[in-house]
Amino acid sequence: MSLEGKVAVVTGGARGIGRAVATVLAARGAAVAVWDLNAEGAEKTVAEIQEAGGTAIAVAGDAADATAVAASAARTREELGPVAILVNNAGITGYVPFTDLGEDAWDRMIGVNLKGPFLVTKELVPDMLAAGWGRIVNISSSSAQTGAPAMAHYAASKGGVIGLTRALAIEYADKGITVNHVPPGFIDTPLVREGPVDIDAVAVTMPMKRAGQPEDVAYAVAYLASEEAGYVTGQTLGTNGGRYLV
Repeated sequence: MSLEGKVAVVTGGARGIGRAVATVLAARGAAVAVWDLNAEGAEKTVAEIQEAGGTAIAVAGDAADATAVAASAARTREELGPVAILVNNAGITGYVPFTDLGEDAWDRMIGVNLKGPFLVTKELVPDMLAAGWGRIVNISSSSAQTGAPAMAHYAASKGGVIGLTRALAIEYADKGITVNHVPPGFIDTPLVREGPVDIDAVAVTMPMKRAGQPEDVAYAVAYLASEEAGYVTGQTLGTNGGRYLV
C-alpha cells in the first residue's frame, strides 16, 4: 500500500494516535505535514520520521482557527505540494457530569473536535478536487457509538464527526475522494493516561484482554488512505478489539 508521491496532513500529530499515524503514513512513502499546537511535540514526530528515512515537516498552529488553518495549509503546499491525504485527528476530551456541564466547556469541545475538522477539510479539499483524487480519514470515537457517562459533550462532538464523514462521503463520491472514519476503542495514549481511567484495570475487561495501541489505529488509517481503499467511502473502520461490534 505505497503512498509514494502523496502529501498527507495529520492534525494533532505531536503524540499518541496522531504521531503513530504520521509515522506509518511516512513509512508508506507519503510526505507528511505534522500539524499541532504543540510545536515541540510536532518536531519530535518529524525527527522520528526523518531518522527512519521519511519526509516530514512540523507545522505549529490551531486546527480550530480558520486563520491558522489557512497559514498552515499555505506552508504545507509551499514546502511539500498539494495535499492528497487528510487525517483529522486533533481533539480534546473531558469528563463532566451532564448537570455540571457548562456552556463554555461544551463550546470548546465542539469547537476543537467538530469545527476543527470542518475548517481543515474545507481548506484542503480543493487540492483533492483539482487532482481528482483524495483521502479524508476522520478520527471519531467509540464513545459516539456506545455513549459514555460524564462525556456528553465529547460523545456529541465525535457523533458530529461521524455525521460530517457520511455527508462528505456522499458529496464527493464521484470526485475521486473517499471520506471515512476510524472510531478508536480503548487505546493506550497520553490523553487517556491524563484522565481518571485506570488503563490496566479496564484493559482486562476488553475481549482481547489488552488496551489498543496507537499503531493499531494508524494501520487502519493507512489502509483507508491507500489506493486499495478507492471503493470504500462513508464507512466505519472500528479499531476497538471487539469492544463494539457493527
